[in-house]
Amino acid sequence: MNKSVPAESPDAYVAALAGWRRSLVESLSRAALSAGELEERIKWGHLVYFHNGPVLLIRAEEQRVLLGFWRGKRLRELDDRLKPSGRYELANIVLVEGEKVDPARVRELVNAAMGLNRKLGDPTAAPKVR
Repeated sequence: MNKSVPAESPDAYVAALAGWRRSLVESLSRAALSAGELEERIKWGHLVYFHNGPVLLIRAEEQRVLLGFWRGKRLRELDDRLKPSGRYELANIVLVEGEKVDPARVRELVNAAMGLNRKLGDPTAAPKVR
């Protein structure tokens, strides 16, 4: 199994993408950052945005882009495309070529997720929910 070297910076991560994935990741990142008070980093090999712990991730894969929220299970009433996944309360929106997410919806989700981190603390410090 080939492992790729993680990008050195968020800009390098985006620059390594092409086509629809690059356009979509750029749009998602701009929308997330416009919600304010987020720190954007490369963590676990993809874009992760922090506000009192991780809030969301953007991960470009070969055939899809994931928009994931650490407390996404609590945000499902805001967007029914959020599907539970993995540890913590993670839920993802899976986007494939041709799909879009309204920037206003991304900001709404990010603001709600930041509010949960302010209220509940760092989600990685909480017990893992399966």
